[in-house]
Amino acid sequence: MKKDLSIIIINYNTQPLLKRCLESIKKENLKNFELIVIDNGSTDESTTYLSSLEWPNLKLIKNQKNLGFAKAVNQGIKKSQAEYILLINSDIIVRPKSIEKMVEFAKKHPEVGVVGGRLLNPDGSMQGSCFHLPTVGRVMKEFWFKDSSVLSKYVPAGETPVEVEAVVGAVFLIPKKVVDQVGLFDERFFMYFEDLDYCRRVKQKGFKVYHYPQSEFIHEHGASGVKLSDQTHQWLAESSKIYHGRIKYFLITWIIRLGQKFLRPKS
Repeated sequence: MKKDLSIIIINYNTQPLLKRCLESIKKENLKNFELIVIDNGSTDESTTYLSSLEWPNLKLIKNQKNLGFAKAVNQGIKKSQAEYILLINSDIIVRPKSIEKMVEFAKKHPEVGVVGGRLLNPDGSMQGSCFHLPTVGRVMKEFWFKDSSVLSKYVPAGETPVEVEAVVGAVFLIPKKVVDQVGLFDERFFMYFEDLDYCRRVKQKGFKVYHYPQSEFIHEHGASGVKLSDQTHQWLAESSKIYHGRIKYFLITWIIRLGQKFLRPKS
């Protein structure tokens, strides 16, 4: 029997967070779903913990090394046998009924390409959950004209679903029919920009990206990547080159450096 939903979680040395995340999913009492966890070569207790789980609908993939986020996601998508695919970071806690509501919204709106939920900080305050897609013009507005609203993550106003350009990849629902048309994640992105890239490609195919505030998720921002901090700057730069292309990347870098050097506020 075909599943309604595949939940895909990528884990790398975040066993306590992963345990908390899975416990919150279990409380949802979801029906007709499967859980796919890809461990990206963890060296903590993650694989021992995962091997001890007794979920009848669990598919576990153990990589020998860290393959990067996009490649691991694709491993999960290829294993998926459901109509909808939900990517969730291991540093997420699901609020009650949030997954069910998000899937129901997608079912009622055939134009949906990606749906993201409302992200909350651990203290309950709002966390930026949407992006405007970065462009050369927007970089100029931020770094030359000091308009910080154009590139920073933001929270859409109101309590109704709204179309946006991109949502944060911490919670990312994709209908399988969209994957069939848009394709898998671009595996050149080891980490960073893969969510922006996928939203951009989804929109290019004529689908829509939505922020759905009725589905809430507590996100301990950055916790799932804390063990990777020494390499994040390198991955961020490499992913930016891939996303923008080398010429636009160097132009954007020049705009940023020029703005930082000559347009700083006078002390």
